[in-house]
Amino acid sequence: MHFVVTGGAGFIGSHLCEALAHAGHHVVIIDDLSSGRMEHIAPLLPSPRVSFIQDTVQDFSSLLDYFHGADGVFHLAAMVSVPRSIAHPLASHEVSLTGTLNVLLAARDTGVKRVVHASSAAVYGNLPGLPKREDMPVDPLSPYAVAKYAGERYCRVFSLLYGLQAVSLRFFNVFGPRQDPCSDYAAVIPRFIARMRAGEAPLIYGDGGQTRDFIYVKDVVTAMIQAMESGACGVFNVASGTETSVNELASLLSGLIGCRLDPVHCPGRPGEVRRSVADISLARTELGFSPRFSLKEGLSDTLASME
Repeated sequence: MHFVVTGGAGFIGSHLCEALAHAGHHVVIIDDLSSGRMEHIAPLLPSPRVSFIQDTVQDFSSLLDYFHGADGVFHLAAMVSVPRSIAHPLASHEVSLTGTLNVLLAARDTGVKRVVHASSAAVYGNLPGLPKREDMPVDPLSPYAVAKYAGERYCRVFSLLYGLQAVSLRFFNVFGPRQDPCSDYAAVIPRFIARMRAGEAPLIYGDGGQTRDFIYVKDVVTAMIQAMESGACGVFNVASGTETSVNELASLLSGLIGCRLDPVHCPGRPGEVRRSVADISLARTELGFSPRFSLKEGLSDTLASME
């Protein structure tokens, strides 16, 4: 089949493109390289079935050309950092929300059958109640989260009004190879790995009792492909369904790496979500999704890829 992947040179997008290409599909990768990297997709480009276009989803007229003949679109392009969206809300809106509307319009106008939209658990905010279910109230607390939630609603409207099959996947804490540990906005796992491998103690903000639902990137790729292949529309959590504290994560990584330094605790971050874990029963039922990798297995694979 013929797929377009926006944000395909990014952390998650490049893993998706790799899986699609290895399955024999034709893949058009669109990325402006603001956070994606050419080295993530360079091994795929010699294939005649894979092409790369450096462009932005803000250019609607170009998307019409790129989407022509596509069976489906995986839309991952966005401003991927919550802190960056807070610092630059207009840019976040233009890339993450106007870009999503452009993708949906271009898909509708070119006859694309199905769009899989990458959303985020950030839409839930700090409201009480665990595990998080898709029918719970949401409370997005950043421009990033607002754009993701509004993108979900646009997907629903396009399904209802225009017949475009659209599904939104709320990713929880995705980790794996190719995450950048050097970014100011790096996720906790690559930061921990970088410090421990350098012989430095991991830094934990607050008491480390805050919890997250970590999911390995290969499981996320599986969920996206299942969402594309299914007939389901709507919103689905994509997570492991397992709650892990930051202290537990640091201990597990310390054992895998062999770092014996105790974590250093820093002042907590204002407004940080205290506990997070997903109910993934809807994705299991409607998409056939079931995570294959435990946290330890995913971390081990990640470390092995960095050797």
